[in-house]
Amino acid sequence: MKVAIQGELGSNSHMATVEMLGNQNGLEIIPCTVSAQVLAKVVHGEVDAAVLPIENSLHGSVAEHYDLLLELPVRIDGESLLRIRHNVIAMPGVKLSEVRKVMSHPVALSQCRRFLAAHPELEVVPFYDTAGSVKHVVAAGLRDAAGIAPELAARVYGAEVLVLGIEDHAENFTRFHLLRREDADVVSVAGADKMSLAFAIEHRPGTLVAALQRLADAGVNLTKIESRPVPGSPWEYVFYVDVRFETAAKAEAALGALREHCRMIKVLGRYRAA
Repeated sequence: MKVAIQGELGSNSHMATVEMLGNQNGLEIIPCTVSAQVLAKVVHGEVDAAVLPIENSLHGSVAEHYDLLLELPVRIDGESLLRIRHNVIAMPGVKLSEVRKVMSHPVALSQCRRFLAAHPELEVVPFYDTAGSVKHVVAAGLRDAAGIAPELAARVYGAEVLVLGIEDHAENFTRFHLLRREDADVVSVAGADKMSLAFAIEHRPGTLVAALQRLADAGVNLTKIESRPVPGSPWEYVFYVDVRFETAAKAEAALGALREHCRMIKVLGRYRAA
């Protein structure tokens, strides 16, 4: 099975993929530079699936990924929650006192402010990827630099962890989606109890309230709502919602009620909640 991720091997997306699919024989993880490339590989059949982050408990939603879910013929088949831990990782044998520069993705750096403030001697350099920073340090043989990345990156690239768990908040989680082509064979998931939807409504007073009331009347539980602007239509929005349901009948009732009210609706996926 081939699965595309955004970022390098050893990244949080790599870890989330293994968590969802298991470290099975034949699992091949394909690293990609940007998220659009990840989903292009899914759409064109170059990979069987993709794993992308959709939301971080501290940083919020990944807006670009909501846009791609609406635009492309893909569906959500599963989700996972990954505890995010940031670690200082360097070349083997390097001591923290020798490090003059740390590199990582800007989001990771922003989640390690206390550690960085406590070490003003360290130059902080934004990098395109957490695991990619470790890959670069090792490939270039840098003994005065370190990456901030998951522990897995140290194992993948033969580096060493200098400091464990430098994140500001222990309760730091990222929610990942497992994505497949819209027309791929449906993988039966026992106990599917969550549905993600995108919908658009008429730009009139009260239409959003009415849509949400229909979900409530259908007996589903709204757990998230997100809005994204409609390109070419200033101040109009597509709404993304996650709902939990007890039975498939309630999910169908919610869909039917929304279809009567909304000018556009897309089911992004039904799956088991993490």
